[in-house]
Amino acid sequence: MAERGVTVDHATLDRWVERFAGQVAEDARRRKRPPDRSWRMDGTYI
Repeated sequence: MAERGVTVDHATLDRWVERFAGQVAEDARRRKRPPDRSWRMDGTYI
């Protein structure tokens, strides 16, 4: 925002997060693909 010459107070950012976080999370859940039936764990984690 500062690069564009806009000054924003931290309280404003907090209000934006409170207002839009639910919408962003809901959109992300809708776009998330369901897991496949088969998956394999990498050997380095065993």
